Amino acid sequence: MADVLLVDDDKRFLDATVQLLGLLGHSVTAADSVAQARELISKNVYTHMILDLILPDGSGLHLLEALPTPNTTKITLITGHPSVKSIVKNLYGSNIGYLIKPIDLQQLESLFEEKKLAFAKSESSIKLHFGYLVGESAPMRHLYEMIERVAATKANVMLLGESGVGKEMVAAAIHYASQVEGDYVAANCGAFSRELINSELFGHEKGAFTGATHRKIGVFEQANKGTLFLDEITEMPIDLQPNLLRVLETQKVTRLGATTSVDIEGRVVSATNRTEQDMAVQGCLREDLYFRLAVFPIHIPPLRARKEDIPLLVQHFLAGFNQEYNGAIGINDESMKRLIDYDWPGNVRELRHAIHRAYIMADQQQKVLVLPENLTSPFSKVAHQPQAGIRVGKTVEEVERELIESTLEHFDGDKKQAADILGISLKTLYNRLNSYGNVEL
Repeated sequence: MADVLLVDDDKRFLDATVQLLGLLGHSVTAADSVAQARELISKNVYTHMILDLILPDGSGLHLLEALPTPNTTKITLITGHPSVKSIVKNLYGSNIGYLIKPIDLQQLESLFEEKKLAFAKSESSIKLHFGYLVGESAPMRHLYEMIERVAATKANVMLLGESGVGKEMVAAAIHYASQVEGDYVAANCGAFSRELINSELFGHEKGAFTGATHRKIGVFEQANKGTLFLDEITEMPIDLQPNLLRVLETQKVTRLGATTSVDIEGRVVSATNRTEQDMAVQGCLREDLYFRLAVFPIHIPPLRARKEDIPLLVQHFLAGFNQEYNGAIGINDESMKRLIDYDWPGNVRELRHAIHRAYIMADQQQKVLVLPENLTSPFSKVAHQPQAGIRVGKTVEEVERELIESTLEHFDGDKKQAADILGISLKTLYNRLNSYGNVEL
């Protein structure tokens, strides 16, 4: 039996579909607006969500943004326009199904059968540790041990590692291993506006401020008795961090505009791509808050430190793309060696992107990936770009000139790429080079 959230503003359709799903033996909750559905999502977990694209108070697609990450809910969109399918698939991936009106019992029945087939087909021979993590190298075995140790406690965890190493996957793995009663809720501190960060974290009552038209449950309450993942914790404004510290110390949340507090419990897993030394030197995280959040710090290894895991990750990603695109693409030894030899400054995220791009360019005759001639991404180039030497007594013009020259040299004289990276127009770059005189145009 599936727990289904059905969202549509057509009452006749809603009533009929609820009855049909009931005949199939599923538990159904109905909503007729984005606001009502969002409220239900904040309080309940559904295995399936069937929703209309166009609702009175907005697009049904806004509800996808309200789902927790990682998300296991299977989404089905209702539309009268078949052309919408390819557009939405490009935006949201293969986890989304489609029903085109009018809908009958057979269509609904086949929808759930297709989902079962998709689950079976998506399974690969690669072992997923704690349901999320791939790798058998020594650094990963050490990581698994740390997860097992902390899962047996209620200690807060801070995940440290470079961008792209999979911090959110590790956070989800900790939740999975902990077997707690509550939900896993993820929030990105760097994505909150300064004005709304307290509302997002702690919630608010109706009328608490202009625009607060209804009560909002903050992420701390949503994750009660579960796991709250706070990504990019060091991006939270320093002067607002005492509010977070107080909640961690008291285990109580007071919504904005409320006069009473709500008791909460659960684990907070935070993450940052800064090192502990960087946090101390840069002053981006209060020391007392660090000690509350980093009761058990875990360092996640970069991909270059566990290259023996690359073949496993490649096979795992390929299995996923083959399921998504209904294909049977493989990889030859030469391409695998190239992937192993590359340093992957963007880590697992960059590897997955490279496999996805190569999958699209795959040789359909030979059924093998086709890698680009150069695996290096523009972002990795920038990350390793030589920096202009800044020293006392050097003028701004001198520093600017060194920066421009070193950027041009890095991109082998490609002025368009250099201008893009420097954030200036091509005309401005030419004007600067012309003023230097001896720089070749």
